[in-house]
Amino acid sequence: MTVDVATLPKLGLIVPPAAGKVPDDGPLLYGERAQFMARGLALTEMSSAGYEAVIDSVADRAKSLAQAGAKVISLMGTSLSFYRGAAFNRRLSAAIFDATGLPATTMSSAVIRALQASGVRRVAVATAYIDDVNHRLVSFLREEGIEVTAIKGLAMTDVIGVGNVTPEILSALAREVFAEDRSAEGVLISCGGLRTLDILDPLETALQIPVISSSPAGFWDVVQLADIDPTVPSFGRLFQQSGRMVG
Repeated sequence: MTVDVATLPKLGLIVPPAAGKVPDDGPLLYGERAQFMARGLALTEMSSAGYEAVIDSVADRAKSLAQAGAKVISLMGTSLSFYRGAAFNRRLSAAIFDATGLPATTMSSAVIRALQASGVRRVAVATAYIDDVNHRLVSFLREEGIEVTAIKGLAMTDVIGVGNVTPEILSALAREVFAEDRSAEGVLISCGGLRTLDILDPLETALQIPVISSSPAGFWDVVQLADIDPTVPSFGRLFQQSGRMVG
């Protein structure tokens, strides 16, 4: 059956790269259920200085999405939303709502909901980030009641370059952080620019624990904010369940 995209609900995304491209995961997962549109923040690097340079533009991008007909809005940047801590992450959603009157979420909130929905309280973390950003992520997760058993990053700051990291590298990194402490109840792969959708199910099969990743979790979360069924076969345990009632 052919879907008329123009009739689907519009979901707005605020994304770090300047081009404002909708990440591939959204249409792959939910292309027959939602119409995604994005506005870019022109983040130049994944660092505290980079985040500070663009964070005040979030409300303006949200207003643009609202004017274009968005039903809900998500800030689709993990480190961009956790770098100042849990309270600031919540304020970002509130600021988007205040600017637009629309339900709002962030990718960091999505990750927390995904971990909670998967029953994960102790997590091994693989990231794209430099050490400073990793430390901030550990603090954010701790504030949200999640214990980090191990964390390792790729020491990247290139906003566009993270999209070129191979599945083999990401899978190896995920296995490595889990191997450091096998008491972890799940693995988190953090950075919305990493392409992880196709490795989630194989990793879960190999490690026998849930594997949560930023971009897929972000889309799983935002479709639920728009009252859209988030379940999808073949992409891991998270996509067999909903979780907006959690957290």
